Amino acid sequence: MPSKLLHPPRAAALTGGARALLALPIAALALAGVTACMTPVVPVSALPPTPSSSPPPSGTAAPAAAPASSTTPQAGSPAGPGTGPDAPRLAAPLIDTPFEARRVALEAGAMGTKVTIAAFTTRTMGEETLRPAIARALDEIRRLEAVMTTWREDSEVSRVNAAAGRSAVNVGPDTLAVIQKSLWIAERSEGTFDITFDAMRGIWKFDEGAEDRVPSRATIEAARRLIDWKQVIVDPAASTVKLGKPNMRISLGGIAKGYAVDAAAKILDAAGVPSFFVQAGGDLFVRGTKPDGSRFKVGVRDPRGAHENDFFASLEVVNHSFSTAGDYERSFVKDGRRYHHIIDPRTGYPADACRSVTIWAADAFTADAVDDAVFLLGPEKGLALVESIDGVGAVIVDKSNRVWVSRRLAGLVRQFRAPTDGI
Repeated sequence: MPSKLLHPPRAAALTGGARALLALPIAALALAGVTACMTPVVPVSALPPTPSSSPPPSGTAAPAAAPASSTTPQAGSPAGPGTGPDAPRLAAPLIDTPFEARRVALEAGAMGTKVTIAAFTTRTMGEETLRPAIARALDEIRRLEAVMTTWREDSEVSRVNAAAGRSAVNVGPDTLAVIQKSLWIAERSEGTFDITFDAMRGIWKFDEGAEDRVPSRATIEAARRLIDWKQVIVDPAASTVKLGKPNMRISLGGIAKGYAVDAAAKILDAAGVPSFFVQAGGDLFVRGTKPDGSRFKVGVRDPRGAHENDFFASLEVVNHSFSTAGDYERSFVKDGRRYHHIIDPRTGYPADACRSVTIWAADAFTADAVDDAVFLLGPEKGLALVESIDGVGAVIVDKSNRVWVSRRLAGLVRQFRAPTDGI
């Protein structure tokens, strides 16, 4: 998954028909808040009925003198209708004041990428309420990272890898759910999405200690023999996972961020936050609308564009997720060919059927599961997969720079130009 993020600017007032643009990192993210419309002025309260002019009953004390005011005449001024001490007084009009929604955001590193969580204040939910909720959402992402990372020996995934070919390992509900979803998409995608690809770790170097070096075919083939998603044995009742062969490894890096984004969104939903987004690298979930009620937009980044804000298409989004896989974030070009981090388990080499794939889905977990699979399958088989899954859409830029749009997004995606060509 791509890992670069464009930091959204702070909220600013928009005028006329100005719109905010929300874009993925593959589709780089940029957000503008708006000034909320003033609510109508509350009408003045109705006057109470005019009191009776009859004298008070015998034995009743005379009313106390009221302090001088606009309803009590000063000495020497003529007494007019409704100016006596018992006259009704006009209620002070409840004049509403303009409200400007403010963007409250937190940015941090987690899951090997940048995480941005942002929400908008409302008349009933201020910054003092939003900040703790956002902090809890980030804490949840970090908790899940600690459970599923392969960079810590004590994580659940690392313990599964350490016991490969020997024994089943008990895992928690989060790790179990992500592994089960991984096996689901592996089966649906002809095994192209395969979490056992981590057998290639250290052979291709696109992360820490990155090198623009192409491994030998013999080295690649030796590792590729350990890639087989069918050797991941799950016992849901016992909540255990076992790898069938010694030296096998799994990594959830291609799907866990989507799960974590959804988990963070649930924290904000539970806190009653009406408008927010959560982004972890190429995985994004948007809740609600902009403060003025208009929809956010997602801009799809040009895979060979000049910079991360270079978009070739956009799409409005409400309560939906986007996940993008691209060949340009962690990559190098050597001898006229681009090499990148999305490895095809069928060959052991970087996939070359697509340049970028953006998946639209109701949840980030599903979007993250599908994007790499489509990237590996290529546009024809990839779109067939997309159409077979309820509520999923796709925008694909293939290796020849052609743009493919799934049926569910037809008429919704606005393409301003063709993507830039290049290696």
